[in-house]
Amino acid sequence: MFRNDKTNAESNFWISYADLMAGLLFVFILLIGAIVSKSMILKADLHTKDERLLKLSETLDVKEYSLAKSQELLAEKERLLTLRDARIAEDAIKLSEAEKQMQLQNARIAKDQLRLTENERMFKLHISEIDKLNKLLLEANAKQDLLSNKIVIVQNLLDENKDALDKTTKSLKEYEGKVLMLSSELNETKDTVKIKDEKLLTLLNALDEKKTKYDELVANLQAQKAKIKSLTGIKLKVIAALKEALGDKIDIDKETGSLRLASNILFESGDATLKPEAKVELKKAFEEYIGTLVTNPSIKSHLDKIIIEGHTDSVGSYIYNLNLSQKRALAVMEYLLTLDFTKKHNIQPLMIASGRAYQDTIMVDGVEDKEASRRIEIKFRLKNEDAMHEIEKVLDAK
Repeated sequence: MFRNDKTNAESNFWISYADLMAGLLFVFILLIGAIVSKSMILKADLHTKDERLLKLSETLDVKEYSLAKSQELLAEKERLLTLRDARIAEDAIKLSEAEKQMQLQNARIAKDQLRLTENERMFKLHISEIDKLNKLLLEANAKQDLLSNKIVIVQNLLDENKDALDKTTKSLKEYEGKVLMLSSELNETKDTVKIKDEKLLTLLNALDEKKTKYDELVANLQAQKAKIKSLTGIKLKVIAALKEALGDKIDIDKETGSLRLASNILFESGDATLKPEAKVELKKAFEEYIGTLVTNPSIKSHLDKIIIEGHTDSVGSYIYNLNLSQKRALAVMEYLLTLDFTKKHNIQPLMIASGRAYQDTIMVDGVEDKEASRRIEIKFRLKNEDAMHEIEKVLDAK
């Protein structure tokens, strides 16, 4: 099979070589034909222009002969005018006696002067025509010189093309030797490629096996990811359940699900003692809010802590506000622990109290809302909530 490929390659090479040489010969013949045609056209054009110049020269000779005749007639008339002037001098005495004849003679002289003026004008016209003919002759000579230069340039191009053709022929001979060497190297390369193809087939088989294992790992990973997603979505489910159960009766945060109670409803300004009338509203809100969490089995099993947080505005020192917020949170927690509802559902182990001072103030359009910042928040925390939050960020990362 490799011997047949080699024979076909050699045949194709010699066919390509023959086509290349035929193409070069055809281009050379076309170039020679174009140059010869151009040279013949230039020579024919030059011959035509020579004939025109010859005709112009003959016309110029005729006009020069006519000019000479005119000059001879002018000289003859000048001679006659001189003789006539002499006669006029001789007959000066007779003019006084023969005025009538003198007037006739003056009229004839005037006519002769008019004719002389006309002859002079014609003479000037002949001179201008001679100048034009001389210019045409100079232009024709210049064009003849230009054509001669072009013929020399064309001859030089022919010589350069011949040299280039000789170099191309030499390069083709060198190329033949290189092709023979490359043909030998190609045969060796084919053997090497055959060996590499066998190795590549082995590697592809191994790759298919690894791809199957990889697909199994990806499927398992997707299943684990879906499972983790379901766990991280528990808080969203809890918030949705709170919104559905409480509706608009209680103000809860849309993002965290925390219950917010204004401090001015629960406490006097600067005081940490619960108002007696506030306990009824606090008890109702707590039982409805926490009841939604602890009575739902799918939520209660994930509850980790129920946090009572106190918050203040930024008026006053941090230590003062931290102390006040902690006392208020503790006061709310102590009251909630006394409720039968708390004891019934065993909520005490889940509850903790914390003061935040003004670390989490509420901002509206970049300005602190002091009244809204003074508040008590009751919020829940799920088991492993921090870890699930981090896992959710990893899963959502691109």
